[in-house]
Amino acid sequence: MKGNLLFRASATIYLCMAVLTVAGQSGTLPVMYIETQNHQPVTSKTVYVPATYYLVDNLNPDMNIGSKDMPEQLEIRGRGNSSWRDVKKPYKIKLANKTSLLGMKKNRHWALLHFHESTVAGFQLGNIMGMEWTPSTKPVEVVLNGDYVGLYLLTETIRIGKNRLNIYEQPNWNKDGSTIPYGWLVEVDNYSEANQIYLPENDQWGIRITYHSPDSLSNAQKNWLTDEFKAINTAIYDDDKTSGAWERLIDVDAMARYFIIQEVLDNSDGFHGSFYLHKDWADDARWVAGPLWDLNCNQREKTDYTFRMKTSYGFTPHWIGELIKDGDFCDAVKDAWNQFYPVQVQPWMEYIDENLLHCGDALYQDNIRWNRSNTASIGDRVEGIKSSLIANIEWFDKHLPHAAGIDHVTDSGEKNIVNVKYINMTGMSSDEPWNGVNIRLTTYSDGSVDAVKVHHLNGSF
Repeated sequence: MKGNLLFRASATIYLCMAVLTVAGQSGTLPVMYIETQNHQPVTSKTVYVPATYYLVDNLNPDMNIGSKDMPEQLEIRGRGNSSWRDVKKPYKIKLANKTSLLGMKKNRHWALLHFHESTVAGFQLGNIMGMEWTPSTKPVEVVLNGDYVGLYLLTETIRIGKNRLNIYEQPNWNKDGSTIPYGWLVEVDNYSEANQIYLPENDQWGIRITYHSPDSLSNAQKNWLTDEFKAINTAIYDDDKTSGAWERLIDVDAMARYFIIQEVLDNSDGFHGSFYLHKDWADDARWVAGPLWDLNCNQREKTDYTFRMKTSYGFTPHWIGELIKDGDFCDAVKDAWNQFYPVQVQPWMEYIDENLLHCGDALYQDNIRWNRSNTASIGDRVEGIKSSLIANIEWFDKHLPHAAGIDHVTDSGEKNIVNVKYINMTGMSSDEPWNGVNIRLTTYSDGSVDAVKVHHLNGSF
């Protein structure tokens, strides 16, 4: 009898384990099927592998591309730095023809990124903050050579072009001194690359500038780019923070918006790497911060500006420690912040819910596929990042930067409360407190707004 019971228990355990280790499409998201030539594995970040693909969106059949019997052509390779070391690989794909994928604008160049809530939330924050162009991204499940490889974000890559960053693009090997100053896309990078210049930034670290477009430089182009960033660096580190020298080279408003995004996300890499800058063709052309890429959220208690807070790894916060001392930069930050806070917070929280919560079943299957255990549900993950973002917003609103030596006048007279609103962790607003954690927004007669986190139990909602 004991033997039979033992057999039954073992069989039950075996069957449960079998269920937990077999993954497949959730049926809730679009699926991208990719088959490489001769099922060749994708092992290189530099060499593309020929492949075919088709895209199936059962909920929106008009979005389907190709079919199993008539697939479309593409090429695929690996991408990423630290993410490429993960067992689940990210990919760069190049379509044979410019195609609109899942409603995103036509292009040949796309990425399949790891699924992170901060990417979805951060790109939308870029749109809200009015960055010149921010990549679009859509969740998809991917089957590669018949193997379900899980949940990804199908994402527009950063490129100069009509449907991406729409600026003038300078040709490679250009020697014309009159056009060399225009049409650039570069990245302040934390990795060493072949297409890169390097110069000392201060007495502690240097700065790497990776040039993406153009990506092959004549001596004239390389010399100009080196001299340009030496001039930018000198202007930023000028002891006279009232000279305005750096503002003649860099767009101060775009840099202020970029800074706010990194602070709200609490992204330590914001001024460390994947820090893109571009320059169009115009008489008064300046370098503009963006597009956004590689956005993380530390989800910790924020006690200082992100570039001053410690992380588990070393990082170099390029320029921002100097920019924050500049009065014009601080004023630009305040102006951009007042456009965002508080009116844009609730719509942003609603966007996060609408674009992440439906990924729960796919995330569950992804966890099975990659043998992840003790993982949070999509609801918990979304709630977690939203709570962190709202806390970061609350902290930043109370600590807007003020440049050293700049007088900031405040009204010491009496002010009256004119309105009180409560925002819960889903971003919903009410005149009465919600049950649980709230952000209480108090508007005063002088136009100022105070935000305080409060806990309310047994409320009417």
